[in-house]
Amino acid sequence: MSTLLHVIALSWLAGLAAFAGGMAARLETSSETPRKRVLIHGVVAFGGGVLLAAVALALIPEGIANLHPLALTTIFLAGGGFSYAIDLAMARMHGSGAQLAALLLDFVPEAVSLGAVFAHDRRTGLLLAGFIAVQNLPEGFNAYREMRAGGIAARVGLATLLGASLAGPLAAGIGHLVLQDQPALTAAIMTFASGGIVYLVFQDIAPQAHMRRQLRPPLGAVLGFALGMLGTALLH
Repeated sequence: MSTLLHVIALSWLAGLAAFAGGMAARLETSSETPRKRVLIHGVVAFGGGVLLAAVALALIPEGIANLHPLALTTIFLAGGGFSYAIDLAMARMHGSGAQLAALLLDFVPEAVSLGAVFAHDRRTGLLLAGFIAVQNLPEGFNAYREMRAGGIAARVGLATLLGASLAGPLAAGIGHLVLQDQPALTAAIMTFASGGIVYLVFQDIAPQAHMRRQLRPPLGAVLGFALGMLGTALLH
């Protein structure tokens, strides 16, 4: 199998983890008990922790290494502003898709990176694919529940996650064919996504993880960040 086909297959498998998370949320039909609500809030926090780990340990370091500080800051702020504009438009349309937006903002630049690095270092590429899959699983779970809470039909929600998984092969293919020798452009994409992720985490995801008179759900964020930190350590 050619390197390009390897990249496409790995990135799609990583993307399908989001669909698997959505399926898990679809099949989870137990009653809404207080214990279950604590667990769900913990899963949301876990996803937020993994996203913060991706920003702090995987995305931004590439920007720092390859971009001028002024460019780095400008691109990061532009990413946050872009997410704000999308969030504002969705609020006006009474939409709810912060979890899905966060999933794509994380998944796409990391898939680009997977495609760009795989030809030079297959071990790092394989570990990165596994890291992306672990991130996508809780994000898909949370995105499906958010879509259902917003009135989107179960079939449409799952189809949306399945469609989102296809962004991985496309992004990874572009990264492999176009960005292997363009570290600054790759870093700019990752930095732009980082700004958007930070906005979404603090605007939408972190508030959903909070529960009155419950102190345990935020521990999910600690676990998520720890997992991201472990994945990054394995990559090095």
